Amino acid sequence: MSRLLLTVALAFTLACDGAQAAKLNIDMVNQAQFSEYEAGGVNPMLMKAQILLDRARFSPGLIDGHLSTNFTKAVAAFQAAKGLPSDGKLTRETWNKLATTSVEPVLMTYEVTTKDVHSRFTRRIPARMERMARLKRLGYRNMREKLAERFHVSEQLLTMLNPRARLKKAGTSLVVPGVGRSAPPATIGSVEVDKASRQVRVLDPAGKWLAVYPASIGSQEKPAPSGIVDVRRVVHNPTYHYDPKFAFKGIKTKRPFAIAAGPNNPVGSVWIDLSIESYGIHGTPAPGQIGTTFSHGCVRLTNWDAEDLASMVKPGTMVDFKGDIAPNQDERSP
Repeated sequence: MSRLLLTVALAFTLACDGAQAAKLNIDMVNQAQFSEYEAGGVNPMLMKAQILLDRARFSPGLIDGHLSTNFTKAVAAFQAAKGLPSDGKLTRETWNKLATTSVEPVLMTYEVTTKDVHSRFTRRIPARMERMARLKRLGYRNMREKLAERFHVSEQLLTMLNPRARLKKAGTSLVVPGVGRSAPPATIGSVEVDKASRQVRVLDPAGKWLAVYPASIGSQEKPAPSGIVDVRRVVHNPTYHYDPKFAFKGIKTKRPFAIAAGPNNPVGSVWIDLSIESYGIHGTPAPGQIGTTFSHGCVRLTNWDAEDLASMVKPGTMVDFKGDIAPNQDERSP
């Protein structure tokens, strides 16, 4: 999507939610209690549940306060891990169990720092990968994108929570999700890549789920592997290398090229290299597409979930690819 179209879409979304934005505040979300809900605008209770799930490592992907497929899957995974009926519906029983996972307020305040303001931004990022290769860095486009990713939230919701905030000014106080997760477990047993459910799971040595993340996994054209592989290494802030033998749609060049590092690099902020050539688990520049699109064979997570996973694995960690991909998704991105 072009920057102009993205700006128009953001303006339209904010206009539609204007009345709601005026009412949305930190207390409304922090004090939200269970109630029956339907799909619609931003729901404070759903936002609170998304943040609690994120903290507990049952990731809903992008926090946006809306009912979504990724949210339903995260609820179902949490229910299964806690011995509840795993239908993906946020019932009162599930809500009560979720509320016990953390006592800290789900929304907090954050002060924009001088370091934030002086970040190196990449204002214009071309859509075509060959043109990306001309850039020296694939950084965040602006402060809004950087802060939204830091707090696992959609840019639209960040704006709704801070409608008059000056993001480019150091000292500005913002309302943001409190998404600090506990320290990663010292030891894990293995990682599961479930192609049918489009999820990546971290298991302890006894097979208990420690973390569950939404994922985009392979496609009919470029399927993800099956069976058991190993982690070879973890590369933070990776450079992306394109080989013509990948034959991705829309790329016409017959020569290899490299795309500089940065969070908007095609493989995001981290690459977990697997023991099968050219395959890995990695981040993405488009967190809103995770779980709703295919990939070119590899496994894509949001940057924050990929980094969380990278903190748990090490060379030799077993990764088990299970099942088959589910049909009827768009195919985009590496």
